[in-house]
Amino acid sequence: MTASRPAVADAPGVMRTEGWADYALIDSGHGRKLERYGPYRVVRPEPQCLWSPRLSEAQWAKADAVFDPTDEEDAGRWRFQGKPKETWPMGWGDVRFNARFTAFRHLAFFPEQAANWAWLDQRVRAASGQPKILNLFGYTGVASLVCAAAGAAVTHVDASKKAIGWARENATLSQLDDRPIRWICEDARRYVQREVRRGSRYDGIILDPPKYGRGPDGEVWKLFENLPELSTLCAELLSENASFLLLNAYAERISGAALAGLLSDKLADRGGKIEWGELALCQDGGDREIGMSFYARWAS
Repeated sequence: MTASRPAVADAPGVMRTEGWADYALIDSGHGRKLERYGPYRVVRPEPQCLWSPRLSEAQWAKADAVFDPTDEEDAGRWRFQGKPKETWPMGWGDVRFNARFTAFRHLAFFPEQAANWAWLDQRVRAASGQPKILNLFGYTGVASLVCAAAGAAVTHVDASKKAIGWARENATLSQLDDRPIRWICEDARRYVQREVRRGSRYDGIILDPPKYGRGPDGEVWKLFENLPELSTLCAELLSENASFLLLNAYAERISGAALAGLLSDKLADRGGKIEWGELALCQDGGDREIGMSFYARWAS
C-alpha cells in the first residue's frame, strides 16, 4: 500500500532559542544586536532590529568586539577593545566547540540553530539502534556533533577544507573523536549524486544550504536554482524507516511555507508530517525576538 502525502502543518511555528550558559542575546535595536559569547560581549549588525535598544549607549560601548560591515554582503571588519582570544571554547548540551571571529560577521556557529539542535537530539535519541545521519553544508559541525553525542553515525559534508578542520577540532574538544563520524570535504551536490548511484541510505538528513556558495573545485551553488534538484536526491537517500529530513535556509526571499511545499513535493509518498516556520533568537527578558532563518522539517 502506497503511503500518503505528508501532512503539512496548517500554520507556521516559531522555534525559539533562548540564552544558555555560554550565549545570550543581551539587547537589540537601531539595526544592531548585543550578544554574549562566553566571556565576550559582541555587537553585530542586524537590520531587523527596528526598535530602540533598552540599554544605554555606554553599556553597548563596553563590548569587546564590534563588527563593521562593508558594502559586500556579510563582509566587513572587526574592531576590538582589548585583546580577545582568537578562539575560545563554548558548549551546548554534550557538545563543545570553539567560537572565533570570522570575516563574515558570525562567530563560527549560529546560535539560533540551538532550537534545531534540540530537535535533532530528540529525534536521534528516539531512534532505534544507531541511525545513520547525513549533514550537508555542515560547516563547523555542531549539528553533526549533537547527533553523534546522541548516538548516531554521522556523515558530515562541507566544501570548505578550513571548516572541516574546525569541525574536527570541535569533535576533539567534545571528546567525540571515537564516535563514527565521517568528514567529507566535497561539493554537496556531487557527493549526494554519487551516494544515490551507490544506493546508499540514511535515516536522517540535515540540509542547511547557503544562498550562494562554491565547491572545492569551483562548483557554483545557487539556492533557488539548485535546491529543488538536491532535495529530490536527498529524498532518494532516505531509508525505508527514515526518521527525518530537516531543511533550513537564510535567504531573504525564501519562506517556511516555500520550504514546506518543496518537502511535500519531494516526499509525496512518505507520509509523516511536515512542520514549518522560522527560527528566532529571544532577547533576555523574553519580550523581543529576532527571526533569523526559515525551516521545514519532515518527521516520519
